[in-house]
Amino acid sequence: MLISMMSEPELQQGVGEPDGFRRLWTPHRMAYIQGENKPTGPAPDDGCPFCSIPKLSDEDGLIVARGSAVFAVLNLYPYNGGHLMVVPYRHVADYTDLDEDETAELAVFTKHAMTALRAASGAHGFNIGMNQGAAAGAGIAAHLHQHVVPRWGGDTNFMPVVGHTKVLPQLLADTRKMLAEVWPQG
Repeated sequence: MLISMMSEPELQQGVGEPDGFRRLWTPHRMAYIQGENKPTGPAPDDGCPFCSIPKLSDEDGLIVARGSAVFAVLNLYPYNGGHLMVVPYRHVADYTDLDEDETAELAVFTKHAMTALRAASGAHGFNIGMNQGAAAGAGIAAHLHQHVVPRWGGDTNFMPVVGHTKVLPQLLADTRKMLAEVWPQG
């Protein structure tokens, strides 16, 4: 349904003075803002989600693919639809802490993530990277993870810039299933 930008704003009782803004409520983000399920310390048994996710089913953990040293999982708080993270099973904080097998498989899974995202969603480009340490912006600094964020020409529109809102057109479970189906084998 197309909403006319010229229509009068709907009067909403209890939300302050009426204005020209339409609101997209994203209450699921409050868990992230409040730090819900964030580790309480640096050890694996301090509530690290990256240590507990592999114990779940792929569907419940939003795991797209599993390797011998790393796994690919959807980000619960994505920057864009299809935002994946490649995570070693071993609880290490720094890229230099990875052994050769982990480093190699992390690279292969990053390539597989790009291949799957192109096949599933026609991604035009990617932001790929790691935030090493809390000072660098790592939300979970104690467990290394590499972000693979798909991008499309024109995907930066008025919503994140003006509205400080990201619109995701697909449920995470549906995105996980779609990517798992096209994940490269081998």
